Amino acid sequence: MARIGLKAERQERLLAYLEANGSITLQELVSTFDCSEATARRDLEELEQSGAIIRTMGGGAMYAGPQPNLREVPFREKQQALYREKEAIAQAAADLVQEGDVIGLTGGTTTFLIARALKRRRRITVVTNAVNIAMELSDNEELQVVLTGGVLRNKSFELCGPLAEQTVKAINIHTMFMGIDGLTDQGVSTYSELEANIAALLMERADKTVAVFDRTKAGRSSLFAVAPLAKLHACISDREPQPHIAQALRDAGVAMHVARSDAAPEDGDRT
Repeated sequence: MARIGLKAERQERLLAYLEANGSITLQELVSTFDCSEATARRDLEELEQSGAIIRTMGGGAMYAGPQPNLREVPFREKQQALYREKEAIAQAAADLVQEGDVIGLTGGTTTFLIARALKRRRRITVVTNAVNIAMELSDNEELQVVLTGGVLRNKSFELCGPLAEQTVKAINIHTMFMGIDGLTDQGVSTYSELEANIAALLMERADKTVAVFDRTKAGRSSLFAVAPLAKLHACISDREPQPHIAQALRDAGVAMHVARSDAAPEDGDRT
């Protein structure tokens, strides 16, 4: 690609790239836009200050607006973004779990951190369809883990399909913590139809479901609907959602919990 000399034009092209693809690494930015690493870092810093992007570990960035449905972002890539905020959400979720509880965890970067927060707890049963979550909890003999069968989706490490669904139908769950890709006033959604199906079944087997998500998911609608808001018991995020979504949650009787971290931006910053 020819060198883009004007800063404004280069940054406009970068935003268009992020809107279409969701994220970019520092190395991809340097190669794609034929600029130096120092220039790339300055562009990212300016765009972050404007609220247009979110910086990720390793020097890259992800789009701060609604994410595209054209490309599913792999687990390892999503894990880099808003890590401290996700840790705060995970800790708030873990604080709701009591000894003797049977909890469910769908796959996802935030639910994986919930598993980490519960790793040293005792006499808890965790039901999950995510292989990485089961492995994270496997070395604690005081904690029982139930892993569904199914076909592995390598982008999310989730087991899906008829085998997973058959296992879930035989299980009773007290509280399910569900990772999502989108939250609107219409409900919650996710990128994969298979993951939407297994999440809906887990909800049916749970006494209550708590959606856990970072602020980039609010106002975003992903490909496949999982459930309307009325099916949720509560939500935990690092930021209050947009006013119309917050009102829809109240109308549906869904409690909204905000977990703050030291790394979270001020209220005046763009979400």
